[in-house]
Amino acid sequence: MSIEVLVPNLPESVADATLINWHKKPGDTVARNENLVDLETDKVVLEVPAPESGVLASILKEDGSVVTAGDVLAVIEAAGSTAAAAPAETSAKPAEAQHEAEMPLSPSVRRLLHETTLNPQEIAGTGKSGRITKSDVLDHLKKQSVQETEPTEQKAPVAPEPPQPKAAERSVGVSNLRPEQRVPMTRLRAKVAERLLQAQQNAAMLTTFNEVNMQSVIDLRNQYKTRFEQKHNAKLGFMSFFVKASIEALKKFPAINASIDGNDIIYHGYYDIGIAVSTPRGLIVPVLRDADQLDFAGIEKTIADFGEKARSGTLTYEDLQGGTFTITNGGIFGSMLSTPILNPPQCAILGMHAIKERPVVENGQIVIRPIMYLALSYDHRLVDGREAVQFLVTIKECLESPAHLLLNI
Repeated sequence: MSIEVLVPNLPESVADATLINWHKKPGDTVARNENLVDLETDKVVLEVPAPESGVLASILKEDGSVVTAGDVLAVIEAAGSTAAAAPAETSAKPAEAQHEAEMPLSPSVRRLLHETTLNPQEIAGTGKSGRITKSDVLDHLKKQSVQETEPTEQKAPVAPEPPQPKAAERSVGVSNLRPEQRVPMTRLRAKVAERLLQAQQNAAMLTTFNEVNMQSVIDLRNQYKTRFEQKHNAKLGFMSFFVKASIEALKKFPAINASIDGNDIIYHGYYDIGIAVSTPRGLIVPVLRDADQLDFAGIEKTIADFGEKARSGTLTYEDLQGGTFTITNGGIFGSMLSTPILNPPQCAILGMHAIKERPVVENGQIVIRPIMYLALSYDHRLVDGREAVQFLVTIKECLESPAHLLLNI
């Protein structure tokens, strides 16, 4: 019996998807719920599992095809109807194909393995439970390139020295060392570009800055991080402090938690905080739902879960939809100061930066303190400069005196 493999239903905001990588070829045996192909949308990568076990009879949509919900991707001959007809070699997959099917690989890793035709069995995984990460594949490629160049370097002294080229020939040689590569923009990158351009064209965006002394937060974190991790099985980071401080500031200045819809202002009575996360495919912003109802442990666990999903490519549309305010941390990459760009339709975004020890004056004395610069970009159509400045001052006060967060004062 022939069974069609269909494109699953896409969310309402997504019209189509791009087929980026088949994991099987015609004649391969497939197991029920085994991932057959990856579909890329403008936010996430969707996996299309096999509806039944059997043999992949034909592929109707090749890599790079743009597909919509309900399109037929392939045809599977169910196991019962193909057992007698299938050739013997299809039941015995190559060892590397079996290994790839058994090994849990993220969509980005599978795509890289497919593009480089590497055997995952030859790559040592450093991820959780021996899982192969993208960096493992890149390191393996780097080692291969080094091994391939070593014989050439050893034989070079034996080869006769070629005559020196003329000046004109040397210029041609130099021009050949200027490679270029044209690749299509991923759907996620294209969507990010579209939204960033939209933010600049449709909002009166300004940025205000302040600095915060992180000594109190660092001391509190160092004092309790071990007990926190033992009790909650989660690491105590800085982001939970910033989420809590942002919520306190948003409660005082509700316009910063609002958005503009045409000629209307929508004031949100809830606090869904977006946390910007960098992935190999681009920047994405999963959302902490009802963050005001989460404690420090709940915030840290959710953020850690988002990070794991982002690395494995398993974030869902539900994880990315909505959001009333966004926090982005360029400090993890070493950024000292930047102007974050709005995430429409939100009207504000908070930028964190690297913590550096700096001389500051306290009680008439110059002392060294860990200082972080903060940046708040906001839509001046909705948020006045006074509100933006006081919003940052509130965050500064909450972080420099964490009792504000713990005692709700």
